[in-house]
Amino acid sequence: MKNITVLISGNGTNLQAIIDNVKAGKINGKIVAVISNKADAFGLERAKKADIPTYFIGHKGITREEHEQKIIDILEKEKVDLVVLAGYMRVLTSLFVGKYKNRLINIHPALLPAFPGTDGYGDTWNYGCKVGGCTVHFVDEGVDTGPIIIQRANEIREDDTLETFKQRGLDIEHQALPEAVKLFCDDKLKIEGRKVKIEK
Repeated sequence: MKNITVLISGNGTNLQAIIDNVKAGKINGKIVAVISNKADAFGLERAKKADIPTYFIGHKGITREEHEQKIIDILEKEKVDLVVLAGYMRVLTSLFVGKYKNRLINIHPALLPAFPGTDGYGDTWNYGCKVGGCTVHFVDEGVDTGPIIIQRANEIREDDTLETFKQRGLDIEHQALPEAVKLFCDDKLKIEGRKVKIEK
């Protein structure tokens, strides 16, 4: 069974999807900590409700590396196998990424390599795309550039608004991220260069 830590900055709906899948026995892992850089992130309440240890690690007044080291100290104590970024709104430095290479995954609300950055839904919508989606990927030193584990499409309908497109996208995210976590915990993911092979 793998030890999982989830990093969040906000509402934590993707965190909730992982919690639900772990509780249902679909993921061979245990969430040992939820860490947020924002004290008022609602995801912390979700974790507390599920009896998961929570941590607020503020980043104001310290360097990125100092902030990340505080997180690393918790991860080391908890003997973490997998770190999941679920709406974590900070770019990680090479200190953190290097330490958790191939054990650090992120969900991004666009079909990478299109529309990296903080507003995948808005960028997809404003560009006039016919199809959006989400990407779960391993994290490397770039911004949303790591090897792709799973992608799911979200067709943009004629009667969509940005909000309906985004809501449907979140539902898709809530399926894709737990699936990627499950594959990792089952040792089904093999990285070969830029490609992630899913073993049967």
